[in-house]
Amino acid sequence: MMKATRLEEGNTSKATVPIRSNKGISVIDLVLRLVGIAGTMGAAIAMGTNEQTLPFFTRFVQFSAEYDDFRSFRLFVIVNAIVCAYFVLTIPLSIVHIMRSVARGTRILLIIIDTVMLALLTAGASAAASIVYLAHNGNSSTNWLPVCQQYGDFCQGASGSLIGSFGAIVVFILLILLGAMALSRQSKRRL
Repeated sequence: MMKATRLEEGNTSKATVPIRSNKGISVIDLVLRLVGIAGTMGAAIAMGTNEQTLPFFTRFVQFSAEYDDFRSFRLFVIVNAIVCAYFVLTIPLSIVHIMRSVARGTRILLIIIDTVMLALLTAGASAAASIVYLAHNGNSSTNWLPVCQQYGDFCQGASGSLIGSFGAIVVFILLILLGAMALSRQSKRRL
């Protein structure tokens, strides 16, 4: 009869669910943030140092292409630098989540700011991708000729820097999904 009363009082429902499951998510979160740092820093450096000079008839007359000739490429470098700094600044929060995996408020804050940074990075990468597309293919209706035949190294550098940025976009999507999964596991524990 004693056990039946305890069940009705709810004493046995205080059984602890292991918190270790969110620590794995927190470790993956930290690793993804480190990958995001590498992707955005690599993209910003690759685009920021991208230039090519072509000689014309003489060596005194030259044509050059640099990243800062295009506003979209400047935006791309600035956005990737901002996102890289954001990734660096959120590393301590990821470490806190590993040690204290029940931190709910900081997870919600990270999801919100990660979403904002995802939108910012997507805008910068898309603007640069449109210019790279025009450089490769041109636009016959506006008489823009493809310039990648002349500036091949410049176009390859610009295309390569887009890879790191779009990789960081995938990292952000995974981070948002992991944060939401960790929050849903916490809400199930409290029920």
